[in-house]
Amino acid sequence: MRWALVKVALAVTAMVVIAFAVPLGMVVKELARDRAFANAERQAAAIGPVLAITTDRAELTRAVASAETGPGGQLGVHVPPTGRGGAPAVIGAGRAAAAEVARAARYGRASVATVRGGSSLLQPTAVASGTAVVEVFVPEAAVTNGVTTSWVLLAGVGLALIVGSVAVADRLGTRMVRPAERLAGAAHDLGDGKLGVRVLEDGPKELRSAAVAFNSMADQVVQLLANERELAADLSHRLRTPLTVLRLNAASLGDGPAAEHTRAAVAQLEREVDQIIRTAREQQALPQQVAAAAGCDAAEVIRERMGFWSALAEDEGRTVRVAGADRPVRVPVARPELAAALDALLGNVFRHTPEGTAFAVDVHHAEDAVIVLVSDAGPGIADPAAALRRGHGHGGDGSTGLGLDIARRLAESTGGDVRIGRSVLGGTEVRIWLALDGRRGRTAGRRHRARRRLGRIRRRMPGARRFRARR
Repeated sequence: MRWALVKVALAVTAMVVIAFAVPLGMVVKELARDRAFANAERQAAAIGPVLAITTDRAELTRAVASAETGPGGQLGVHVPPTGRGGAPAVIGAGRAAAAEVARAARYGRASVATVRGGSSLLQPTAVASGTAVVEVFVPEAAVTNGVTTSWVLLAGVGLALIVGSVAVADRLGTRMVRPAERLAGAAHDLGDGKLGVRVLEDGPKELRSAAVAFNSMADQVVQLLANERELAADLSHRLRTPLTVLRLNAASLGDGPAAEHTRAAVAQLEREVDQIIRTAREQQALPQQVAAAAGCDAAEVIRERMGFWSALAEDEGRTVRVAGADRPVRVPVARPELAAALDALLGNVFRHTPEGTAFAVDVHHAEDAVIVLVSDAGPGIADPAAALRRGHGHGGDGSTGLGLDIARRLAESTGGDVRIGRSVLGGTEVRIWLALDGRRGRTAGRRHRARRRLGRIRRRMPGARRFRARR
């Protein structure tokens, strides 16, 4: 698709450039020719007043010399004979054939004669003894002056237009092809049994709709498989009761080949049912693992949980702000786990800050991670490092520290971490770093760039000054 768009753009732009450049090049050539002959007509017109006054050879020679605007030898005057049997006189340079000059004098209108090295403009002028012809030589270089430069510029502009259109088509094709390739790759992965694969919903509108449909389909497949496993486990447990009755009845059959065969068949059936039950139990955790691999929309979870806590915040007179949750932000954690971590942190805000204390939740989508910030305007935490240790709490206030530990384990499951610092609101800020690439560590350079980016995010956070003023 990408190369098809490039080829179409190349063909269309080339046709448009040719359709405009060729006629424009011809116009440039005609303009140069008209300019050269218009200059020649002006030179010929300068001799007209002199011919109207006199045909004296000396006077005409001086007039021709003064009318020369270019190099000498380009202007000449063909004067008719003054008496019977006389020969016409040529003053200045005469290049045109005598027949061409005679024809111009006979018809009384200007004409152009082809001569060696260019053309001659023949301009007839009436004098006392007949018709004089003023000849102005126009070199070939004057006719084509500037044409080559103009054609080179037109070719350069046309080539630049073609290259630009190809580059734009390539970029547009890339925007269309990459989401399509991701969608195709996700479809192959889903066909290979990777139930946690999902597609990023970006690109053109149609491809975004296809990505939404694919993710919905994958969720339905996961749900159907979970229902199937639950049904298998349920049916297996239901078989245990009639199987027990059957085994007791087989035990009361006494001795004999038929009784032994029946008891063997019942034992075999019981082993098969036990195997089904064990398999179902082993796969009970699979839906949760698939859900974690599929991830969830962090923005949707934040909006849902903030909607729950906003009612309590209103009762306590707390100012609430949510930022960055207006567009989908997928994270590689299960929805219940993210909701539990948010509830734990927001519960800490309500439990350890006075009523009326403002708090905020911000989500930022970085290149390789999603950052969730839970900040408040409370008194802060005296020892952030100790607060992150499980069971330590906030230090002597009855806190167990399990809320922060839940958030820490959630972040570390993705290769991220949790940090505690001073928020822009003046209180505590808990930063949950959810890595998107799944790697456990980051280089020092990436950590440094991440801290710089987070600092810029804090400075741009809306409403921070307003919250400080309210405090």
